[in-house]
Amino acid sequence: MTILALEFSSARRSVAVLVPGAEPFCAVRADAERSTHAFELIERVLQEAGLERRAIDCIAVGLGPGSYTGIRVGIAIAQGWQLAAGVRLLGVSSADAIAAQARAAGVKGKAFCLIDAQRREYYLGAYDLDFDPPRAVEPLAITSASAVSELAARGETLIGPEPAVEGNRLIYPDAATLARLASLRTDFVPGERLEPIYLRETAFVKAAPPRFQILLP
Repeated sequence: MTILALEFSSARRSVAVLVPGAEPFCAVRADAERSTHAFELIERVLQEAGLERRAIDCIAVGLGPGSYTGIRVGIAIAQGWQLAAGVRLLGVSSADAIAAQARAAGVKGKAFCLIDAQRREYYLGAYDLDFDPPRAVEPLAITSASAVSELAARGETLIGPEPAVEGNRLIYPDAATLARLASLRTDFVPGERLEPIYLRETAFVKAAPPRFQILLP
């Protein structure tokens, strides 16, 4: 199964293609402002792999948590591709990719995956990196910056795409790792079931109905 992986959840966005029996080809662009370059990355990777678009059997999308806009771009591309070509889709946690990359880099034992959630808060989950792929031992939750500082002060292992956090081992989720994780799975989903991992409760305020005033002559 030839897999195209899209990982746009962080400032370092990437695309990879995994061909059975071959290493992924990967292009990386460290530019959070330019999500419009997604198709440029896709075309570059397919050219390097010597593949046409019709060769793709499955698209794997990093679901975050992270950049809501970037994740939605990846999901929209996957949904459109499935409608046009009938490819299979997989959603993969970007935190799972970070943990797998940390393990590949030699990090062992328990590690806390750390991703910015804005509002001086972080998405935080714990993984056991002694397993391949790593196992989540504490589910992702939103926690305060002070709680993260306490973990660092205790000497806990912190991993993730947050360069400003003292003691954090800087690891960005990467599409090549995402593709490898996707290759181990068969729980394909229709496009409408791809949803970002967004732990905050969404709240919308409905606008008041328009008011009309009749002016009599």
